[in-house]
Amino acid sequence: MPSKSTLTRWLFVVVSIIIIGLVIWNTTQFFNQLKDNERDKMEIWAAAQQEMQNLSVNSSGDEGSFLIDIVTKNETTPMVLHTLKENIYTLKNLEGVEEKDTIQIKKMVARYKTEYKPIDITYKDEVMATLYYGNSPIINKIKYYPAALILIIILLFVAIYFFYQTSKSSEQNKLWAGMAKETAHQIGTPLSSLVGWTEILKVENVNPEYIVEMEKDISRLRTITERFSKVGSVPNLENVDIVEETRQAFDYLKSRSSKLIEFELKVPQAHIPVRLNSQLYGWTIENLVKNGIDAMKGQGKITIEIVRQEGKYALVRISDTGKGIPKRDHKRVFKPGFTTKKRGWGLGLSLAKRIIEEYHKGKIYVSKSTKDEGTTFEMALAYTR
Repeated sequence: MPSKSTLTRWLFVVVSIIIIGLVIWNTTQFFNQLKDNERDKMEIWAAAQQEMQNLSVNSSGDEGSFLIDIVTKNETTPMVLHTLKENIYTLKNLEGVEEKDTIQIKKMVARYKTEYKPIDITYKDEVMATLYYGNSPIINKIKYYPAALILIIILLFVAIYFFYQTSKSSEQNKLWAGMAKETAHQIGTPLSSLVGWTEILKVENVNPEYIVEMEKDISRLRTITERFSKVGSVPNLENVDIVEETRQAFDYLKSRSSKLIEFELKVPQAHIPVRLNSQLYGWTIENLVKNGIDAMKGQGKITIEIVRQEGKYALVRISDTGKGIPKRDHKRVFKPGFTTKKRGWGLGLSLAKRIIEEYHKGKIYVSKSTKDEGTTFEMALAYTR
């Protein structure tokens, strides 16, 4: 059974459609009524013109004045009067068109025929002239009113939709931040216990190499706990050497990845100071490398390279030899929930984008990608002097 909120949204949509339909229908009726009035007005004008032709010399002057008033006071409707015998076109209420320009006049006559049926003016049962006329300026303005109204309503719906999506995204961000902090809290208890067990193992004369590796993993767990605890909070940035930070992340991932993965590190010998949060930066490298390993299906080559651009940025490139990313997905891969894997939440790259662009004011993007050859992600981080 649909939820109450779903029913409310559908009710809102149905009511909106009904309102739009009523507005359009009423506008159409009003427009047609104006056209009918325009037709009546022009028929009266044509009748007055015809009566002026029928007036005899001895006719009343008052009657002639009345007919002249009818003919001359129409100052809005554009019209062309074609006198058939002399083949003369007389223009009224048309600016910018000369009576000598027969080509333009004939085009206007053809257009007016599509708007209104021409009116014949007769004298002694003989058609003396034909009146062609079009919409007055006010009708032309009203003609586009329904389209403008629909556009405004569509823009309103788009604004409401984006507001709804933004609110929903904000709620989801708060939920993810809360879950991350709770995860960090839950990991803390067994982590403390592992530290205690490590100390006991030292006393039991266990192979020191085992303990060293366990301590590395405990340290790693502490790092992960701190990462999750900082989700949703503004991280502290420090001036650190991005070369050293990248090397540490590289060494850790290389030691804990499959032997089928070949790792290569290309970094300059000189220090490159950059304002970073070391833990979040390491998390970003990890997400990008794991994404590359997944793209290679566990076998291939990962290359991490740092290039220094003088006066601008330190460029960190992470390349894989995987299946590549279609060009249409170069931006979509950073959207939350987007994934091509059967198992996955589609959060790794979106998290990397947030860390680099929102927290570090840098840039992250797909630098290049070729089908079945691999992909290169590039991060640009401003370095400090």
